[in-house]
Amino acid sequence: MTRDTLVKNASIPAESASAMPIPYESTEFDTHVMATYGRFPIALERGVGCRVWDTSGRDYLDFVAGIATCTLGHAHPALIETVTRQIQTLHHVSNLYYIPNQGELAKWLVEHSCADRAFFCNSGAEANEGAIKLARKYAHTVQEIEKPMIVTAKASFHGRTLATITATGQPKYQKNFDPLMPGFFYVPYNDIRAMEAAVTELDEGDQRVTAIMLEALQGEGGVRPGELEYFLRLRKICDETGILLIMDEVQVGIGRTGKYWGYEHLGIEPDIFTSAKGLAGGIPIGAMMCKTFCDVFEPGDHASTFGGNPLACAAALTVAQTLEQDNILQNVQERGEQLRARLRAIALKYPSVFVEVRGWGLINGLELSAETELTSVDVVKAAMERGLLLVPAGPKVVRFVPPLIVSTEEIEAAAEVVEGAIAALVS
Repeated sequence: MTRDTLVKNASIPAESASAMPIPYESTEFDTHVMATYGRFPIALERGVGCRVWDTSGRDYLDFVAGIATCTLGHAHPALIETVTRQIQTLHHVSNLYYIPNQGELAKWLVEHSCADRAFFCNSGAEANEGAIKLARKYAHTVQEIEKPMIVTAKASFHGRTLATITATGQPKYQKNFDPLMPGFFYVPYNDIRAMEAAVTELDEGDQRVTAIMLEALQGEGGVRPGELEYFLRLRKICDETGILLIMDEVQVGIGRTGKYWGYEHLGIEPDIFTSAKGLAGGIPIGAMMCKTFCDVFEPGDHASTFGGNPLACAAALTVAQTLEQDNILQNVQERGEQLRARLRAIALKYPSVFVEVRGWGLINGLELSAETELTSVDVVKAAMERGLLLVPAGPKVVRFVPPLIVSTEEIEAAAEVVEGAIAALVS
């Protein structure tokens, strides 16, 4: 499908697609908003499906999706209907009262995962905070560990709160925020010998490992999938020692990988796992889920003012039901295979530029060679100039995370843009 046809299908004039981006005048914005983001110079104001438009009228194919968040794309009819109906009735009440659709959402999550219980919050960082707190209480009350340790992976990413940046195994996120939280230790990802050594070495006096917290696929760490044999051995270690296995599914959960949960690719079940990002398709929500045996929280132990309110739960339930009813997981699997095949062809065409294509479903990374001077930001900018939004996953990996409803034609259009962008960069 041509670019003009894609634009026509989105009900906008074809000529808007050919215009170059007009840099957003951000003087007033930058004066009043804290500079915590390195923003690209465009401002997006509306979207339909997998396409968005900036304030100048320029359209883009969106393969960022709010960083793996807009599960059903933009302005999905089911989500519009649900959110409109819910905001007209009841959008927020305190968790001091029962919230019926929170119970419905928890039931869906439990029936479609290995979990028995769910706690709702607002974000992935909060979900991971909840998992850390639950593991620590379990350590003190069940395992009788006075100084519990949680082992995480180098190159991981678990959030921006003080506890979750400590859990994150990347010093660049921790710089100037010390003193960090005690109780964390880092090992290389997919390295079972390092994990075994850590579990042994940290068993000293009144200190022991209470939990291992890992992503099924490292997103911010370069789109690096977990290895099956590693996680099978890891699950065995946890079973033998009583250590809790926590899986961070914030980026890869709720269908992103072609399965509802990333851990399903790894032949194991976690004891605790977290979700957020795509769970409500862009409406803020997070969830921490666990098996009954480690649900040691009692009233007053943990809470969230906005967590699991009627609006967020209605949206999340609609996303979940739409994934199931519309068989979207099959689309994720097929479009993911298509995208990886196209990206591999591009990598083969430019062997001095690219090293590898990797990923699951619709979370994929294109890694640039350490020998090339090009960075992931260079590729992202070149693609943006041609009407495709991508996102870096570190300095040398370009991440592709489109909405899960992306079409065959849109995958092809994105690949053509990437190939054109690379050709221009290396010419």
